Amino acid sequence: MSLAEQFVTHSVDNQPRPFIDVNLYDTDLALREAVAREGGDWGSQALQDYGAIAGGELMRLGFEANEHKPRLKLFDRYGHRLDEVEFHPAYHRVMALAMAHGVHAFAWNNARDGSHVVRAGLALLHNQAEQGSSCPLTMTYAAVPALRHQPEVAADWLPRITGTVYDPRVAPAASKTACTIGMGMTEKQGGSDVRTNTTRAVAQADGHYALIGHKWFFSAPMCDAWLVLAQAEGGMTCFLAPKVAPDGSLNAIRIQRLKDKLGNWSNASSEVEFEGAWAQRIGDEGRGVATILDMVRLTRLDCMIGSTGLMRQATAQAIHHCRERHAFGKALVDQPLMRNVLADLALESEAATALTLRVARAVDAANRDPAEAALARLATAVGKYWICKRAPALVNEAQECLGGAGYVEESLLPRLYREAPLNSIWEGSGNIQCLDVLRALSRDPETREVLSAELLAVRGEHPMLDQGIQALHRALEDVTTLELRSRAIVEQMALTLQAAILVRAGNDIVSDAFCRSRLGGQHGLAFGTLAADTPLQPLIDRALPPLA
Repeated sequence: MSLAEQFVTHSVDNQPRPFIDVNLYDTDLALREAVAREGGDWGSQALQDYGAIAGGELMRLGFEANEHKPRLKLFDRYGHRLDEVEFHPAYHRVMALAMAHGVHAFAWNNARDGSHVVRAGLALLHNQAEQGSSCPLTMTYAAVPALRHQPEVAADWLPRITGTVYDPRVAPAASKTACTIGMGMTEKQGGSDVRTNTTRAVAQADGHYALIGHKWFFSAPMCDAWLVLAQAEGGMTCFLAPKVAPDGSLNAIRIQRLKDKLGNWSNASSEVEFEGAWAQRIGDEGRGVATILDMVRLTRLDCMIGSTGLMRQATAQAIHHCRERHAFGKALVDQPLMRNVLADLALESEAATALTLRVARAVDAANRDPAEAALARLATAVGKYWICKRAPALVNEAQECLGGAGYVEESLLPRLYREAPLNSIWEGSGNIQCLDVLRALSRDPETREVLSAELLAVRGEHPMLDQGIQALHRALEDVTTLELRSRAIVEQMALTLQAAILVRAGNDIVSDAFCRSRLGGQHGLAFGTLAADTPLQPLIDRALPPLA
C-alpha cells in the first residue's frame, strides 16, 4: 500500500443529492390539483415556469441573500442624510425574478376568475426558496384595494405598483418602471391595538398632510411608499407616504435602526420617526382602520401562503433525504417509523395547501359573490391562525428527519425553521385571529351560514367528519365562554374545513387519513403517530414523486 493510500481516511457515500434544480410545481401534485380545483388551471404554464425558477436559480439566490444581510446607510460620506438600506445583488435578483413573474401583481394584471388563485400558487412557490423578499412583494400586492379608496391616488400609483420591471433606485416614483409598497401601523405603546397610535397627521393648505410621530415596526424601509395610520383631526386615518417627496427631496421619514430579527434575514424591518413627512390621505378621515383592513385581509392570506410554502418545502426536503439516505441496512424511507413521520408531514402539508387555495378562491370571488366574501372574511382568520401555528412544529420535525444535517445552515432547514414563527406573529398574532373569528360570527350572521354550507355540503361522506362538524356546532352553542375557548373553536373550524375540502377533492386515501387522524382521535400529539393501518407509502409518494 502506497503512502498516499495509507492516508485516505474515508470516502464520501450515503449522502443524498442536493434537493435543487427541481421544478417545485411539477413535483407538487397537491398544489397542482388545488390550483385546478379552485379555478386557476388556466395559469398552470405561469406556475410551471416559475416552479422551475423557484427550485433552481431562486433557491441558490436565497442562500446568498440571507448570508449577506441588508445594511443601513443613514448618511453619505459628506454627511447628507440617506436613510437607505443596502442589499446584496442576490436580493435584487430575487426581487427582479419575482416581479417579472407577477408574484406581486399577477392577480391585478390578469382580470379573470381565478387570478388570485394563480397568484397564490406563485407566492407559495416563491416562499419555498426565499422568504424575506415576500414581505415587500406581499405588501405591494395587498396595497391595491386600500389605495382604491382614493381614486386619484390609485390612478397615479397603480400602473407602477403593477409594473413587472423591478427598479431598486431611490428616485421619484413617477420616474420608475415599477414601485413597491410597504406598511407602517405598529407603534411602541400599542402593538396590535392600533387605535392607541399617537402619530399625528396635520392637514396642509395644499391638501396634503404632514406626519409627526413614529412607527416601531416599519416594513419595509426600501419600499417606494408606505401605507401608514395616523391621527388626523377626524380620527384615525390611512395615508400614503412616499420615500421621495413630490419636490424630489427625500421625504422626512428617518430610519432609527434595523430590527435584529430571529429570521427573515434577507429582509429589512425598521423603526422610523416622522419629522413632518409628506403624505396623501387614503379614504376618509376617521376611517383609517377600515381602509387598511382591505390591505390586511390580503396580507393575512399571504401569511397562510408563506407558512404553507415553508411546510411544503420542509416536507419535500425530508422525503428526498430519507429516500436517499440509508441506515441499519435500508433506506430511511423504508423504516416503518420514519415512514409514519413522513406520511404525517405530507398529510399536514397537503391539508394546508388545500385550505390556503380554497381561501384564495374565496378572496378571488369576493367582489362578485357575497357568500364567498363572507367565507373569505371568516376563513382567512381561521387559516391564518391554524396553518401558521402548525408550521414551526412541522419544520422542526422535518429537521429531525435529516438528523444533524438538518441543523446545519447548508441544508436550508435552519432558515425554514427561523422563518416558521414569523407568519403567526405578523399581521396579528393567534389571539387576534381568534377574536376576529368571533367578531365575524357575531357581527355578520352570513359568515356562520356560509361556514355551515361549506361543511354540510359533504355531510355523510365520512363519519368522522360528521362527528367533527357536530362537535364544532356544539362548541359554538355555549356563548358564555366563547372568547375563553376561542382557540379550541378556531382549531376545530380549521380541521373541519380542511377535512371538508379534502373529502370534496376526491382522494379517499388522503381524506380518510386526515379525518381519522385529525378528527377521529386516531393520532397522538406529535407527528408520526398515524394509525398502523394508514396507507403511508401512497401519502409519501403523492407528496413527492421519486426523482430520476
